[in-house]
Amino acid sequence: MDLAETKTMKIVLNGEAKDVPEGMNIEQLLSWLKIDPARVAVELNRVMARKSEWLSARIEAGAQVEVVWFVGGG
Repeated sequence: MDLAETKTMKIVLNGEAKDVPEGMNIEQLLSWLKIDPARVAVELNRVMARKSEWLSARIEAGAQVEVVWFVGGG
């Protein structure tokens, strides 16, 4: 078996179709996308996901994920 071979699935990320590895939770998805989890809020299937739920919230094929960045200003 080729170790580089990874099964993927399609999700909708911020309104655009994207292929991502299967079997990830929100925290793993953010890491895979190289997104700093301290600077974002995540909505999974139109429901805001609390950071305490990120490890248990599995991303399934067809999931709708919205990642919103916090922006400072004044």
